Amino acid sequence: MRHNIKGRRLSRASGHRKALYRNLVTALLRHEKIVTTEAKAKEVRGMAEKMITLGKKSGLHSYRQALTFITDKKVTEKVFSVLGPRYQERAGGYTRMTKLEPRMGDNAPMVQLELVK
Repeated sequence: MRHNIKGRRLSRASGHRKALYRNLVTALLRHEKIVTTEAKAKEVRGMAEKMITLGKKSGLHSYRQALTFITDKKVTEKVFSVLGPRYQERAGGYTRMTKLEPRMGDNAPMVQLELVK
């Protein structure tokens, strides 16, 4: 039975997996669009939306919480100065996944993960 087991392992150790998620979320928030595998995008989507929700709150505690996850301070400042106000009226669903052609080498399903405008 699969009780209390959530998330994907992605064939990585837990530290490596957490670093991968942090880097993908930071890249998504910096460039507002990334191309990655479908499994990674599905895992990262919720984390990125949580960071934007913290940006909407715009308090010191929220800022420090975002700094613990986002690896670049400039990206954190962007979340609170640009992305938070942009999505202030939106109740959620800040990201969009668009399927692309499978990756050439291993036929992995690829998607484009982007922030909605």
